[in-house]
Amino acid sequence: MNIRGNEALRDRLAAEYVAGTLRGGARRRFEGWMYSDAALRSLVRDWEGRLLPMHEFARAQTPSPHVWRNIETRLHLKPERSRWHFWRGFGLGLGSTAVAALLAFGIGLQQMRAPSVDMVATLTDAQARPALLVMADSDRRTMAVTLVSAEPVPDDKTLQLWAIPRAGTPRSLGVLGGKRSLSLVLDERAAGADVALLAISLEPRGGSPDPNGPTGPVLYKGPWVKLL
Repeated sequence: MNIRGNEALRDRLAAEYVAGTLRGGARRRFEGWMYSDAALRSLVRDWEGRLLPMHEFARAQTPSPHVWRNIETRLHLKPERSRWHFWRGFGLGLGSTAVAALLAFGIGLQQMRAPSVDMVATLTDAQARPALLVMADSDRRTMAVTLVSAEPVPDDKTLQLWAIPRAGTPRSLGVLGGKRSLSLVLDERAAGADVALLAISLEPRGGSPDPNGPTGPVLYKGPWVKLL
C-alpha cells in the first residue's frame, strides 16, 4: 500500500494515530512510513497540536477505587503517592492506547516531580501497548525513563534505550539493568532534529556488545512528542 500522494488518507491516518485509534499492524505500518516521510511526521505533529491540548477543556474526574488499585498494583506504587485528582474525562473519544499513554505521563510527572517537562515519548510494543515512558526537561537538560508496564526481563538480559536517527547507526542512550527508572542527560544524541524514534532492545547484561546498534530484538519504540 502506498499512501504518498493520497492527502486525504494521509490526513485521516495521522489523526487516528494521534487519537490512538490506529491499532496493531496498521499502527506499525504507519510508524514505518513516518520513519522515511518527513511530510507525514509534520502532519502528525500538526494533529498533536490540535488534539492533545483539547483534554484541558474536559471536566475533571476522579478514577474509581477499583481503577486506582489496579494502577497501584501494576506500577508498584504506594497508595498515598498515587492518588491525585487531575485525571480528565476525555471528550475526544480517545482510544485505549492514547488514554494509557496520557495516564502514564501523569504518573510519571507525579513520581519524577518534573513540572517543566516539555517532551515525552511513549514506547509501545507490537500491539501498541505502552511499556515505557521517557520524559525530557530541555531547560535542565535531563531525561527520565520509567518502566510503566513491560514483559519480565530474564536475569541474564537487560533493556537498552536507543535513539534511532533518520540516517546512520542507532545511538545507545543507556541500559536499564534491573531498574524500573533511569535518569539520563538530555543532549542532541537523544533528542536532536535527526532523531526519528526512541527504541528499547533486549540485550545481554551490560548492554549490546555491538557499538553500532542492538544485537537483540527491538521490543518497544515511539517518537518524541513536544508538549510546549
